[in-house]
Amino acid sequence: MFDGVARWGFGMGRSGDLPRGVSRFLAGEDGWPDDTGCPVLHVDMDAFYASVELRERPELRNRPVVVAGAGRRGVVLSANYPARRFGVRSAMPAARAMRLCPQAVFLPPHFRAYQEVSRGVMAIFRSITPLVEPLSLDEAFLDVGGALRRLRATPGEIGQQIRRRVAAEHGVTCSVGVASTKFVAKLASGMAKPDGMIVVPHAETLEFLHPLPVSALFGVGRRTAERLAQLGLATVADVAATPLSRLRRAVGGAAAEHLHALARGHDPRPVVPDAAEKSVGAEQTFAVDHHDRDVLRRELLRVAERTGAALRARRLRGRTVSIKVRYADFGTITRSRTLPVATDLTHEIYRTARQLLDEQVPPGAVRLLGVRVEQLTGEGGSGEQLVLDDETAGWREAEAAADHVRSLFGSSAVRPASLLPHADDGDV
Repeated sequence: MFDGVARWGFGMGRSGDLPRGVSRFLAGEDGWPDDTGCPVLHVDMDAFYASVELRERPELRNRPVVVAGAGRRGVVLSANYPARRFGVRSAMPAARAMRLCPQAVFLPPHFRAYQEVSRGVMAIFRSITPLVEPLSLDEAFLDVGGALRRLRATPGEIGQQIRRRVAAEHGVTCSVGVASTKFVAKLASGMAKPDGMIVVPHAETLEFLHPLPVSALFGVGRRTAERLAQLGLATVADVAATPLSRLRRAVGGAAAEHLHALARGHDPRPVVPDAAEKSVGAEQTFAVDHHDRDVLRRELLRVAERTGAALRARRLRGRTVSIKVRYADFGTITRSRTLPVATDLTHEIYRTARQLLDEQVPPGAVRLLGVRVEQLTGEGGSGEQLVLDDETAGWREAEAAADHVRSLFGSSAVRPASLLPHADDGDV
């Protein structure tokens, strides 16, 4: 009887179609509502597949664009917002999309590109908090409650940082919902689309929810909405005010309790991170593309240092060091090398990453550099062994001491000499 998956029955977006009263929760340039007690973020990429395609075809950005499978039975995988204005939606037969919007440009999918961008976006999330629950390639929940003091930021500030980093590092946009529960955060991100953020204060959760139509409740599809309509229930407030016994008769016991709880703002589900981390890394996007290999080596040291510090903080070591290089045209390559012994030392990570850069990366204008360590084990795991005349002797103690100083005085308190400001950097 319960439909299981919500199919929104009202328009979402910021083009004047927000439900009445919701626009006041929308973040603007001058701020957003109180985000105290709102540790849950839902981040959803905007028209993800289409947006990735448009990085390579910027001349199509203002035209209707549809990503669809080939053949007469192909389906729409993604449509940008100009195409959506004609009624084109994901999962729609491509033939119907062509009838609705014959002027649209239809592009084939490139799943490797989408997976690559997804990995990068998820890495941004995990650099903020380990509590990341991916739902698909293009959306995830984050619990940032434990990261607020470390980052000296509020949930809303973290949401805005994520939006800026995703755009700068990957050339696509995302929308963010900030709330006290997963259900409300996901609703909010959908209403913030495209490229926006909605913050729902904990104390105003019911004010946000209750004016919405019943189709906003997760699990209410066409059939459940019809049964609720037969009871005269049109809004979330109506469901919240209806006795459970009456709801049970209409939609069944489990569904009734589920909807009644959501309508009253109750959603105790925690953010559940995915499986154990498979890699740890960091990336840096440059404000200006760089050709100079000396500059690139210096920036590589910067991200290797962040990667090593993250490994040590999580008590992890890894055997495989990989680098990612993204060129000015968004073309991206990765190169990796496996070490005989797992490491968490910045010195060793950088040495390997620099060898990969020097030996395996063609010249060109670079906009992003990344370093990642894979094949992870815990400290003292099977990847570690004693080595006579160990070249790393002394480095571990030095880097551990530097980590301690940074934890007390900030990330810039101790830095390699080559990362100190240079006169030609404009930083002095």
